[in-house]
Amino acid sequence: MSLSEYIETLNLLGDESRIRLCVLLRERELRVTDLVRVTGIAQSRVSTHLGRLREAGFVRDRRQGPQSFYALAVDTLPGTAKALLDEATKSPDPTLEGDQRRLLELDAERRGGLPESFAGEMERHYSPGRTWQSLAVGIAALLRLGDVLDVGSGDGAAASALAPYCRSLTCVDSSSRMIEAARERFSTQPHVRAEVADVHALPFGDASFDSVLVFHTLTYAEDPPRALEECARVLRPGGRVVILSLDAHQQREITVPYGERHPGFSPSDIRAMLTRVKLDVVASEVACRETKKPHFQVVLAIADKPTPGPSKSAKRG
Repeated sequence: MSLSEYIETLNLLGDESRIRLCVLLRERELRVTDLVRVTGIAQSRVSTHLGRLREAGFVRDRRQGPQSFYALAVDTLPGTAKALLDEATKSPDPTLEGDQRRLLELDAERRGGLPESFAGEMERHYSPGRTWQSLAVGIAALLRLGDVLDVGSGDGAAASALAPYCRSLTCVDSSSRMIEAARERFSTQPHVRAEVADVHALPFGDASFDSVLVFHTLTYAEDPPRALEECARVLRPGGRVVILSLDAHQQREITVPYGERHPGFSPSDIRAMLTRVKLDVVASEVACRETKKPHFQVVLAIADKPTPGPSKSAKRG
């Protein structure tokens, strides 16, 4: 090898991520998705690193249908690179050892059955078909719902999981484009309607719905207390409001570009707003926390509309 080739090899392997990928691809073929799962490196970065390694002749790829499989080009690998990778695999490095452990777990999944290391933290790991979406669809199948209003429904993506189990479903949103998409989504379901409406002045009579969903709508509303007042008005006695909202946060630079007007609401804030519109709060608490920074939290609030009690004259009678 020439001096420039030595330098090129050292520069190419002078990156931790590329060393990790080469070590994993040394013994077997793997897909990009496999490498992402094992290393935790973003897919775009894995693809970029593989591109550089392939251009340098360090990695070869093989197509099988729509998928590509990558492996280390051991036969044509420069001696300097082989020596570096030999040294890396012999060293007791925790990062490389962690990669090998996760690769074994991936193999165990494919053989059938989840690795025992998943116990106690299954929500952090993927297995084919076991997604949050499939979980939501399964839970929704337990429901028997009456007349449901989805306030701030967007294109109806969330409501679609509930639609089969509602007597009627009404989706409202301030965006005509979103409502048009919702109408197309539910075009084969005559019990579902979608219309443009303002949450601050809902075009429905009092006590029109058994359930009202307010999923990630309050932070977009101009006047959240007024929005909840309207939700309480159209709710039937004995009916329920369910709210999902970002918890109060200080990352407005992230949420404002999405059109959010308010930096989240704490559980106590939502509880106070629901109490103010004379709803009985069943729960208002942080339900989940995102694993990625800045670790946004989501508040789940549930409130019921009281049923009218017997009048005083009826009690005396």
